[in-house]
Amino acid sequence: MITKKWKIHDRISPEADQNLSQYPPFLRQVLFNRGIQTSEAAKTFLAALPPENNDPMRMHGMPEAVERLSRAIDRAEAIVIYGDYDADGVTATALLVSCLKALGAEVRGYIPDRFSEGYGLNTDALQELANQGAKLVVTVDCGIRSLEEAQEAKKLGLDLIISDHHSVGPELPDAFALINWKLPQDESGAHELSGSGTAYKIAQALVEYRNAEKWIYQDLIDLAAIGTVADIVPLLGENRWLVRQGLRTLRSPHRQGILSLIGIAGLKANKISSGDLGFMLGPRINAAGRLGSAMTAYNLLMSRELFEAGQLAQELDNLNRERRTLTEKVAEAAEVLATQGREDANILMAFHEDFHAGVAGLAASKISDLYYRPAIVGEKSQQFTKASCRSIEEFHITDALQECADLFENFGGHAAAAGFTVANEKLSELETRLNAIADRDLADKDLQPVLNADLEIPLNELKPEMFEYLELIEPSGHHNPQVRFVSRNLELRSKRKVGSEGDHLKMMVSDGWITYDAIAFRQGHWADKQGDRIDLCYRFELNEFNGRKTLQLNVVDIRECD
Repeated sequence: MITKKWKIHDRISPEADQNLSQYPPFLRQVLFNRGIQTSEAAKTFLAALPPENNDPMRMHGMPEAVERLSRAIDRAEAIVIYGDYDADGVTATALLVSCLKALGAEVRGYIPDRFSEGYGLNTDALQELANQGAKLVVTVDCGIRSLEEAQEAKKLGLDLIISDHHSVGPELPDAFALINWKLPQDESGAHELSGSGTAYKIAQALVEYRNAEKWIYQDLIDLAAIGTVADIVPLLGENRWLVRQGLRTLRSPHRQGILSLIGIAGLKANKISSGDLGFMLGPRINAAGRLGSAMTAYNLLMSRELFEAGQLAQELDNLNRERRTLTEKVAEAAEVLATQGREDANILMAFHEDFHAGVAGLAASKISDLYYRPAIVGEKSQQFTKASCRSIEEFHITDALQECADLFENFGGHAAAAGFTVANEKLSELETRLNAIADRDLADKDLQPVLNADLEIPLNELKPEMFEYLELIEPSGHHNPQVRFVSRNLELRSKRKVGSEGDHLKMMVSDGWITYDAIAFRQGHWADKQGDRIDLCYRFELNEFNGRKTLQLNVVDIRECD
């Protein structure tokens, strides 16, 4: 396991300290760490207000898209919402289908099979949809690199609206309308939206264009919140507002499918958090597309029947358990294959016939976390290899793939995650070129993961009244992490392994003035270490168990005290 470098944010500037003087000192520092230095900016952030001028019609392609959708509704044309098989794509598909149904459209959702069709648009699916009478296809969370498929849609007489948030290529597909905040022509300021966030903007624009009731799109914000958190986009600006509002809806769920999913995950709806969306609900929705059909998750989100929703939620839970077991198996084998004789490589790659494509990305993520290097894991079939990539802050994986674009059948993604399909005869050349790119870009970099902490604080300054302010930082996630503190030279009064396999560590620590319980997940190995003085990086939280609330430290990392 690579040792993390602790980095405590620079001390708040005197000017920002004065501007934020109405808040407690620790909160001033936390706000400053997130780039907030004025009273007005603090009010906007803490209230999670939407940005000004966030009219969805300002997005490039939106006026043309909603006009065409509205025309299709009036003419009773068959509309298909074509989504991706991950949680973002599934929620985006359910969101737009629900909106269009409420507006009286003839519409259905379509999500391709990961294994037989692959990611994004494919010509066979478009031909089948055209044969079934579809006139308008709207993509969500995919399509921005589908050049050939867009041409095929045109030949088939299909109007194609592409809505996406993935990186755009040097050439754009020829579609009826393109909606993607990453387009160079887009000046809306709708930065960092996920696929479901983009779908929510389309729903809002369409409802307002038709002068329909606003509840039609407002009731869909729970789906947008799940997709936004699950896709790990920055929880700032509009995304922060969207998730804050979505959590309020989810705490009184009106969708039977989501209520059943919350129940099967062992959560309490009235206390659901952004972390629950990312680590409990999102993985269960994702599991359908990883091991089975994503339409199972889509059908759950659309279900209104208690019995049907319960069955579908149980199916997703079973798939998620299977997904965890399979991920561990593939990750262990891929790690051995990727590091054999090349532990010092700047990019780690593993391809094998026995690897399951559905969990390749999760296995790559584990390897990337373990070695702090870009990692690629792929399943080799008879002719092609389908692979998933996970990267680190210092290496834009999709830009690297772009340099090898001539080798791929298809590819796409973000800075930190991507995927591709390559013919097996080109795999060796791809490995050579990616290794050269990684060596070039990472040769002079200090590749050590950084663990950012908000401030160093003595244990005796942790007070229960801090929680009302910590709550205002939520929803937390990518680019707005949960608040982390560092306390040093603590006495380790007790320690023991906990969990069914002793993976976790339960401690009691003290600074000589006050003593706190602490829990360190996946750090049970520390129980075997000697020494009774430690430094901790942790989150301060309220632990509720059997109706009893206690204060505790949720430990992120441990160091032996110097």
